[in-house]
Amino acid sequence: MADRFKILYKGGESELVVKKSRFIATLRPVESEEEAAAFLAEMRKKYWDASHNCFAFTIGMNHELTRCSDDGEPAQTAGRPMLEVLLGEDVHNVCAVVTRYFGGTLLGTGGLVRAYSGAVKEGLAASAVVEKQRAFRMLVHTDYSSVGKIQYILGQEKITVLSSDYTDKVDFALLVPASQCDPLKEALTEGTNGTAGIELGDEVWFGLYNKEVVLFE
Repeated sequence: MADRFKILYKGGESELVVKKSRFIATLRPVESEEEAAAFLAEMRKKYWDASHNCFAFTIGMNHELTRCSDDGEPAQTAGRPMLEVLLGEDVHNVCAVVTRYFGGTLLGTGGLVRAYSGAVKEGLAASAVVEKQRAFRMLVHTDYSSVGKIQYILGQEKITVLSSDYTDKVDFALLVPASQCDPLKEALTEGTNGTAGIELGDEVWFGLYNKEVVLFE
């Protein structure tokens, strides 16, 4: 299982004009083919008078499900280039719809490929992409004499402290990336001479958005 992969966290929209043709890229997070279909239907309704509404999506941490459509444009000039941008950027669980309003000038196959792929790149730039990471909750119990050492280790390892509870002892609730669990337990055990109690909890997925921790269900 992959411990981390990039997802579209928040969608975005951008517009590219090429020889008076408008290419409007709209991106949205999706978790299933049904969600992608519903999003496409929404865009087709919104841009009902457009020349084309081409789409591409990829779903799953290993890009298990991918689809794309040229929607009447010459074969391989729209949907496939759009999908290749998503795969090339290695962004998962995302659907992109590029709406074209024809401007009266033919762009040729190369021009169409550049326009549709360029629109998706700009759409991604206008969206929020987050690296989703596998982690575990960890609870550390300690007496006050070891607090400084534990805080130092957590700072060195850049571990997120979800909460800290100071009573007759101190409890730290941590969010620890999966790959750091064993090394952190060793460091905490060694740093406190084995006096700290360490409990490994549930597996969770998280990401950082605007430097804030986001937990995923």
